[in-house]
Amino acid sequence: MIPMENRLRILMVSTSYPESDQDWRGRFIASLAAALGRRNDLSVALWAPHGTLPSGIVRNTTIADENWLRRLSDLGGIAHLLRRNKIRAVGKVLGLLERLFRSYRRHSVDVAHVNWLQNALPLWGTKTPAVISILGADFGLLRLPGMKALLRSMLRQRRVVLAPNAHWMAAELESAFGDIAEIETVPFGVDDPWFALQRLPVKENVHHWLVITRVTSKKIGDLFEWGEGLFGPNRVLHLFGPMQEMMTLPSWVQYHGPTHPAELLDTWFPLASGLITLSRHDEGRPQVMLEAMAAGLPVIATDLPAHRDIVHHRETGWLATSRKDFSNALDYVEISEHNQTLGEAARKWVTQHIGSWDDCAGRYALIYTKLLKASP
Repeated sequence: MIPMENRLRILMVSTSYPESDQDWRGRFIASLAAALGRRNDLSVALWAPHGTLPSGIVRNTTIADENWLRRLSDLGGIAHLLRRNKIRAVGKVLGLLERLFRSYRRHSVDVAHVNWLQNALPLWGTKTPAVISILGADFGLLRLPGMKALLRSMLRQRRVVLAPNAHWMAAELESAFGDIAEIETVPFGVDDPWFALQRLPVKENVHHWLVITRVTSKKIGDLFEWGEGLFGPNRVLHLFGPMQEMMTLPSWVQYHGPTHPAELLDTWFPLASGLITLSRHDEGRPQVMLEAMAAGLPVIATDLPAHRDIVHHRETGWLATSRKDFSNALDYVEISEHNQTLGEAARKWVTQHIGSWDDCAGRYALIYTKLLKASP
């Protein structure tokens, strides 16, 4: 056991965190924090909305910060506000930057681990080494006028690793920041229970398909158009997720509202024929797709870079490019032999290329150490 005074001091920052076990928001942050907390070479403080902290993690947020972040979460977060109410979003962005500015200076740490690029801007004026986890939503931020220049000003003040969670993001980041930052892909992990899940045989020839997403027009994508006429009593579509845009749902969609991992593990994943995501959103590497694949579920997805990075067509799932192609995918995957073969290949791929959250924490720990060794 490494003495506390000899451990690396890490400040992890996130604007999303689950308030309870039934909260869908920021589940991956909670899983990563738990894995980092299990390591005996790190001392980790978390700046994030209120929620139950894993063992080994201490809180860095003040009560005022937590209350402010809770209100932000209730509004859907900054990315959601930018889509719905840009004037209000600007005020929230400024408030967030001010609170993070104080947090980064509140305590001395060895490395700042920042989730989302926007949360790294208040590091400006410090020299704290940083690892910045990049997700798909960050690419929308990079398209804002002047944003790359602001980020470059902050990045060049420190030793920094930009850590996209999928390989397809690396080229654009290298082009924008490769001269002043290292780019190193760090895949997120998957919790162990997904790998252990045992699927049930199809009953009464009824196939249950799952869509798990925030309900917005871009996240839904082509689902309602392509799915019309393909679902009914023997092929049921179940939609899970928070309604973040007012949308009229077709009568053939069974909408269940927000969900959480325990419900999916205990009830829905065992009986499902597969997962569907026809998103047109700026996706990074969707965590629910990795969890479904780890559980042995085939995935049918649109042919986006983020999906192509995970799903190998007709090997671990199906990349659909049209309504007819989507219909063919459903027919193909519902054949028992095909379903089993795709599911087993998907689980094997996630095991070999993604691994657990402890594996992910190990990848980050190596970067923390590298940053400190290279810092003056």
